[in-house]
Amino acid sequence: IYIIGMGPGSQEMMTQQAKDALEASDVIVGYTVYVDLLRASYPDKEFVTTPMRQEIERCRICFSLAGEGKTVSMVCSGDAGVYGMAAPMYELQQENKVYQQTELVVLPGITAANSGAAVLGAPLNHDYCVISLSDLLTPWEQIEERLEAAAKAGFVICLYNPSSKKRADYLQKACDIFLKYRRPDTICGLS
Repeated sequence: IYIIGMGPGSQEMMTQQAKDALEASDVIVGYTVYVDLLRASYPDKEFVTTPMRQEIERCRICFSLAGEGKTVSMVCSGDAGVYGMAAPMYELQQENKVYQQTELVVLPGITAANSGAAVLGAPLNHDYCVISLSDLLTPWEQIEERLEAAAKAGFVICLYNPSSKKRADYLQKACDIFLKYRRPDTICGLS
């Protein structure tokens, strides 16, 4: 199973290594929106999609298809190891002896932090950190502690998952924490 970070969304920003793995695969599995970006470029492939929030089911599908002898690509946006599908694939593999017979190959992709930084100039030229505002797997209190520590330490901070319907005010909460340590005219970028 190849676990592929597709980058920020355009095929021009996908690595050649990722493209080669997709070409070598029998089946491409992923979140519907990401898989739809690939359909026209790989018309001879089998595609399996699931909606948002069915990440573990996607992982199980990959292992099942690989168990049938198929070469599988699990795709996600950005880099598969940064808020991507690599961690759940490895976690599920460790829990299941049958899955442990399947080789996992993680292929990196361009992260949102890196692609956004390229548009903005060079904001990541020194120390920086990446923090997700999603509280699906991390309690908000822990996210607040991380925001506070990063802001206090003076890092350039890249925020992932800044808001959703259930988290509409989390970005504002993060900005309020930053303003304890930063000037109000601090330059920010949004991509």
